Amino acid sequence: MGASPSEQTVFGHPKGLYVLFFTEMWERFSYYGMRAILVLYITAQTMDGPGGGLGWSKVDALALYGWYTMLVYVMSIPGGILADRFLGQKKTVMLGGLLLCLGHGTLAIHGLTAFYTGIALIILGVGALKPNISTMVGGLYREGDIRRDAGFTIFYIGINLGAVLASLIVGYVGEVIGWHYGFALAGIGMVVGQLVFVWGQKYLKGVGEALHRHPTDSEKSKAPLSKIEKDRLVVLVLSFLIVIVFWGAFEQAGGLMNLYTKEKINRFILGVEVPASVFQMLNPAFIILLGTAVASFWIKWRKKGHESSALFKMALGTIIMGAGFLLMSGAALQADSVGKASVIWLVGAYLLHTVGELCSSPVALSFTTKLAPAKYASLMMGIYFAASGFGNKLAGMIGEYAVSGAGELQTFTGLFIFCAVFGLLVLIFLKKLNALTHGAEDEDDPMLARAPEAEEMEI
Repeated sequence: MGASPSEQTVFGHPKGLYVLFFTEMWERFSYYGMRAILVLYITAQTMDGPGGGLGWSKVDALALYGWYTMLVYVMSIPGGILADRFLGQKKTVMLGGLLLCLGHGTLAIHGLTAFYTGIALIILGVGALKPNISTMVGGLYREGDIRRDAGFTIFYIGINLGAVLASLIVGYVGEVIGWHYGFALAGIGMVVGQLVFVWGQKYLKGVGEALHRHPTDSEKSKAPLSKIEKDRLVVLVLSFLIVIVFWGAFEQAGGLMNLYTKEKINRFILGVEVPASVFQMLNPAFIILLGTAVASFWIKWRKKGHESSALFKMALGTIIMGAGFLLMSGAALQADSVGKASVIWLVGAYLLHTVGELCSSPVALSFTTKLAPAKYASLMMGIYFAASGFGNKLAGMIGEYAVSGAGELQTFTGLFIFCAVFGLLVLIFLKKLNALTHGAEDEDDPMLARAPEAEEMEI
């Protein structure tokens, strides 16, 4: 007898992987397409026709952007609870996809009511889909399956491919043809992703189904924490602080840096003016180009016996990412001098931001899974997502501060200094902090096989 659809493989991996690959690729296409033009649409002048925006101030636009990007992450907590306790991951992903289709479709309609409704539906949809679809990827493989890492790498490529295509296509259509056409295009992408997910159900049998807890599970959860577990919780709290700082700076990309690109960067390349939103493709493009190289570097670095703990990588990633803002300070100085800054400053900043992300992001979620006490595993994962959300809100607040009078030069320079000092402080206390993990990263932990799953969360 032949293998069942859920057991069939393509290029050595379950066919279900490619169903999830294309589902997530189109979901990220819709999310990043909308993200690329959101702040630009909100601040565009009010006028009749497809080119009209909401006419808000930059401060109000960045405030909304901060709340939106925070809630998208924070809603992953109830999204995970909904899957764990009631629907299962598969049905929750299906629900999230439907909400996203409705949300993006609603954004394509003119009017402030439609705008707020669409934003709310997208927040709920991403919250239901995002934390569960990557878990389903892990569910395609048995524990210890050596193909799992490669499977997550393939899945990760889909995420970044969707982000690149979104910045190019949705960004161009939104800015040049009309904002609501851009939102509609993002919605079409989500519909395609949802259709792929529905079509591919036969390849996902037994993956992401609702689980029924055993009565003894609640008894185990009452046991007190050990000294080692308490120490590890202390380190986890610090790692969440690093997450907040990192994304608070990094997420200037969709807000302050997006506006700065539109107004103060010379965007003419070979005589053609490139829409500001298209530059959002630089980060995912650099991830695709450099991801393997950075991962290979850390493998060789560790084999040579050098420091390679998760906290070391997160601190170094924060410093490197912060250095990107030093280049943006250079752009601000040039813009103040001659009116417009060279696009090279912007490309260099995104390059450093991406290298910093590749150092920090892939280990952050994996670190959480290794250090969290078993009975608090879901709670710690939820707090991790909340920390990412608070970082996004912090990014919006920093953007508001910059455009309300502080100035871009002062803000960019301040971000560089703070990230550098914060990262250095972590490195100074690194040995003591690593001691509090009690060798969690040295153990032959089966969760290590899921480390690439972390890469998905920050894209």
